Amino acid sequence: MAKGIMEGSIAMNGGDGPYSYTKNSKTQLRIKKRSSSFKQSKAQGWDNAKELLIKSIQGYLTIDSKNTVFKIADLGCSVGPNTFTCVNTLIESVQHKFKTLGLESHIPEFQVFFNDRVTNDFNTLFKNLPSPRQYMAAGVPGSFYGRLFPEASMNFMNSSYTNPWLSKVPEEVTEEGSVSWNKGRISYGGSSNEVVEAYKAQFFKDMDRFLRYRSTELAEDGLLTILMPCRPNGTHPSESVIIQGFNWLGDALYDLAKEGMISEAQVDAFNLPVYFPSPSELKQVVSNIDHLSIEILEKISYHVKRSPDFVQKISFGQRAALQGILSEHFGSGVIDDLFVKHMEKIKEALKNPLFSYDDIENKDVVFLLVKRNTIS
Repeated sequence: MAKGIMEGSIAMNGGDGPYSYTKNSKTQLRIKKRSSSFKQSKAQGWDNAKELLIKSIQGYLTIDSKNTVFKIADLGCSVGPNTFTCVNTLIESVQHKFKTLGLESHIPEFQVFFNDRVTNDFNTLFKNLPSPRQYMAAGVPGSFYGRLFPEASMNFMNSSYTNPWLSKVPEEVTEEGSVSWNKGRISYGGSSNEVVEAYKAQFFKDMDRFLRYRSTELAEDGLLTILMPCRPNGTHPSESVIIQGFNWLGDALYDLAKEGMISEAQVDAFNLPVYFPSPSELKQVVSNIDHLSIEILEKISYHVKRSPDFVQKISFGQRAALQGILSEHFGSGVIDDLFVKHMEKIKEALKNPLFSYDDIENKDVVFLLVKRNTIS
């Protein structure tokens, strides 16, 4: 991937069309429900992630009755609806804590900052804002790998499913002749140790920057929650189920190259800026940051129910996430053909007798609660 593209192109598909993030973000919504069907309502039960979010506020939020405005930021918000579900849960939980402490008359107003990259479809986000709602909303465009807010200004910050996205592809994996050149692959899945280590180093660098900026922006005793897909402890980075799934997309790209729709050199120059850590790696990077302490680190396992349109859901979900970066590199004219081939690759993989549906149906996500400690 060419240098300089990352800042602009990593944004989910906007609008509300069939390939939009709005229509293809079911997996994250599912983490907020215990039910076994995508369409069952929130009233049928809370899932573990939502319970942990509530637990974070009830057990770890320090209440200041003199604070008249409670400020929340959702980092990497995309266009909804997941961000609105999260924000509503946070606000209801804060209100509940004030009431249980006998401070109902001191419940503050709520201001919510929705952050994502400058190319995010903020128009769709604001068009979909709930009405009525219990908060005042503002958009904050910019990468969360930089400063976004004034010092000590935020009470609660959340980042869901966004931190595996790196600020950029490690430069050495795109340099022909480098020992880390990732020729023939679009991710570190199945690549050399040099490629894997380059991606890992970039993740640690980015997460260190992310956490240091949040440490500056959080008020004392402020909270940060991170919901992140991870691979199990003790596994090699290439064993990430999601990274293995990206291999199907890489195979589809090389089919387009064989047909002359794109060049092989274009494919060799393309790499996805993603890394999926283990929980221990995540814990390690947080532990390096002064004034931040881990209060909760818990694994959430969930099951993606197989359905007749299982293959389409996988392909449409990846298209919603990756169409922007793919169009930047290969041009928008090949996208439809690419994802037709992508679905064919998935179908072929599912026919392999060595393939287990459990590999892609069962996922692990880590819920992390970090607190900004008081400086003595």
